[in-house]
Amino acid sequence: MMRSVVVAFMWLVIALPALGMTYKTTYPDSCSQIWPAVKDVLSNPNEYDVTKMDDAKMHADYDVKHTAHVNISGALLQRKNHVTLVPKGTGCEMQVVSNYSGWEHNDQGDFKTRVEQSLAKIKAGQPAEASATKPAEAGK
Repeated sequence: MMRSVVVAFMWLVIALPALGMTYKTTYPDSCSQIWPAVKDVLSNPNEYDVTKMDDAKMHADYDVKHTAHVNISGALLQRKNHVTLVPKGTGCEMQVVSNYSGWEHNDQGDFKTRVEQSLAKIKAGQPAEASATKPAEAGK
Protein backbone atom coordinates (compact mmCIF):
# COMPACT_ATOMS: atom_id res chain seq x y z
CA MET A 1 0.00 0.00 0.00
CA MET A 2 2.68 2.50 1.02
CA ARG A 3 4.74 1.66 -2.05
CA SER A 4 1.74 2.42 -4.31
CA VAL A 5 1.27 5.80 -2.67
CA VAL A 6 4.97 6.65 -3.08
CA VAL A 7 4.95 5.57 -6.75
CA ALA A 8 1.78 7.58 -7.44
CA PHE A 9 3.31 10.63 -5.74
CA MET A 10 6.52 10.31 -7.77
CA TRP A 11 4.54 10.14 -11.03
CA LEU A 12 2.63 13.24 -9.99
CA VAL A 13 5.84 15.15 -9.24
CA ILE A 14 7.36 14.10 -12.56
CA ALA A 15 4.22 14.90 -14.56
CA LEU A 16 3.55 18.37 -13.07
CA PRO A 17 6.10 20.27 -15.16
CA ALA A 18 4.42 18.92 -18.28
CA LEU A 19 1.21 20.66 -17.22
CA GLY A 20 2.65 24.11 -17.86
CA MET A 21 0.84 25.91 -20.63
CA THR A 22 2.12 28.42 -23.15
CA TYR A 23 -0.01 31.55 -23.18
CA LYS A 24 0.39 33.75 -26.26
CA THR A 25 -0.41 37.43 -26.55
CA THR A 26 0.17 39.37 -29.77
CA TYR A 27 1.00 43.07 -29.73
CA PRO A 28 1.11 45.47 -32.68
CA ASP A 29 4.42 46.83 -31.33
CA SER A 30 7.79 45.37 -32.25
CA CYS A 31 9.52 43.02 -29.83
CA SER A 32 12.24 45.63 -29.28
CA GLN A 33 9.50 47.88 -27.85
CA ILE A 34 7.95 45.14 -25.69
CA TRP A 35 11.20 43.74 -24.25
CA PRO A 36 11.96 46.82 -22.04
CA ALA A 37 8.51 46.44 -20.47
CA VAL A 38 9.15 42.73 -19.81
CA LYS A 39 12.52 43.56 -18.25
CA ASP A 40 10.94 46.31 -16.14
CA VAL A 41 8.34 43.89 -14.76
CA LEU A 42 10.92 41.20 -14.02
CA SER A 43 13.13 43.76 -12.24
CA ASN A 44 10.66 43.89 -9.33
CA PRO A 45 12.42 41.82 -6.64
CA ASN A 46 9.22 41.63 -4.56
CA GLU A 47 7.38 39.78 -7.35
CA TYR A 48 9.98 37.89 -9.40
CA ASP A 49 13.30 36.10 -9.08
CA VAL A 50 14.97 36.02 -12.51
CA THR A 51 17.21 33.01 -12.92
CA LYS A 52 18.23 33.59 -16.55
CA MET A 53 17.82 36.47 -18.98
CA ASP A 54 18.98 36.60 -22.59
CA ASP A 55 18.53 40.05 -24.16
CA ALA A 56 19.60 38.85 -27.62
CA LYS A 57 16.93 36.11 -27.68
CA MET A 58 14.44 38.18 -25.66
CA HIS A 59 13.91 35.28 -23.28
CA ALA A 60 13.86 35.02 -19.49
CA ASP A 61 13.37 32.27 -16.93
CA TYR A 62 11.91 33.38 -13.61
CA ASP A 63 10.21 32.29 -10.44
CA VAL A 64 7.15 34.05 -9.06
CA LYS A 65 7.36 35.11 -5.44
CA HIS A 66 4.00 34.58 -3.80
CA THR A 67 3.60 36.81 -0.78
CA ALA A 68 0.47 35.01 0.36
CA HIS A 69 0.62 31.76 2.30
CA VAL A 70 1.57 28.93 -0.03
CA ASN A 71 0.36 25.55 1.15
CA ILE A 72 2.20 22.33 0.38
CA SER A 73 0.23 21.69 -2.82
CA GLY A 74 1.00 25.22 -4.03
CA ALA A 75 4.69 24.71 -3.33
CA LEU A 76 4.65 21.46 -5.28
CA LEU A 77 2.87 23.07 -8.21
CA GLN A 78 5.24 26.05 -8.40
CA ARG A 79 7.70 25.61 -11.26
CA LYS A 80 9.92 27.96 -13.22
CA ASN A 81 8.10 30.28 -15.60
CA HIS A 82 9.47 31.46 -18.95
CA VAL A 83 8.81 34.41 -21.22
CA THR A 84 9.94 34.70 -24.84
CA LEU A 85 9.20 37.39 -27.40
CA VAL A 86 8.73 36.20 -30.97
CA PRO A 87 8.50 38.63 -33.91
CA LYS A 88 5.24 38.25 -35.86
CA GLY A 89 5.24 40.42 -38.97
CA THR A 90 5.57 44.00 -37.72
CA GLY A 91 4.26 43.00 -34.29
CA CYS A 92 5.37 40.76 -31.46
CA GLU A 93 4.03 37.67 -29.76
CA MET A 94 4.74 37.30 -26.05
CA GLN A 95 4.84 33.63 -25.10
CA VAL A 96 4.57 32.97 -21.37
CA VAL A 97 4.99 29.44 -20.08
CA SER A 98 3.32 29.43 -16.71
CA ASN A 99 3.34 26.24 -14.74
CA TYR A 100 1.09 27.40 -11.95
CA SER A 101 -2.19 29.20 -11.83
CA GLY A 102 -4.65 28.35 -9.18
CA TRP A 103 -7.29 29.74 -6.89
CA GLU A 104 -4.93 32.14 -5.17
CA HIS A 105 -2.68 33.06 -8.10
CA ASN A 106 -2.89 33.66 -11.82
CA ASP A 107 0.81 33.97 -12.59
CA GLN A 108 0.41 34.28 -16.36
CA GLY A 109 -2.42 36.79 -16.16
CA ASP A 110 -0.68 38.89 -13.51
CA PHE A 111 2.53 38.95 -15.57
CA LYS A 112 0.67 39.99 -18.75
CA THR A 113 -1.15 42.77 -16.90
CA ARG A 114 2.10 44.10 -15.43
CA VAL A 115 3.82 44.05 -18.83
CA GLU A 116 0.93 45.98 -20.38
CA GLN A 117 0.99 48.54 -17.55
CA SER A 118 4.75 48.98 -17.93
CA LEU A 119 4.43 49.27 -21.72
CA ALA A 120 1.79 52.00 -21.31
CA LYS A 121 4.09 53.94 -18.96
CA ILE A 122 7.01 53.58 -21.36
CA LYS A 123 4.86 54.80 -24.28
CA ALA A 124 3.72 57.76 -22.19
CA GLY A 125 7.35 58.64 -21.58
CA GLN A 126 7.22 57.98 -17.84
CA PRO A 127 9.95 55.94 -16.21
CA ALA A 128 8.17 52.99 -14.57
CA GLU A 129 10.05 53.40 -11.27
CA ALA A 130 9.28 57.11 -11.01
CA SER A 131 5.55 56.59 -11.46
CA ALA A 132 5.58 53.92 -8.75
CA THR A 133 7.16 56.34 -6.24
CA LYS A 134 4.93 59.37 -6.94
CA PRO A 135 2.11 58.37 -4.53
CA ALA A 136 4.58 57.93 -1.66
CA GLU A 137 6.17 61.32 -2.38
CA ALA A 138 2.77 63.01 -2.56
CA GLY A 139 2.02 61.96 1.03
CA LYS A 140 5.14 63.73 2.41
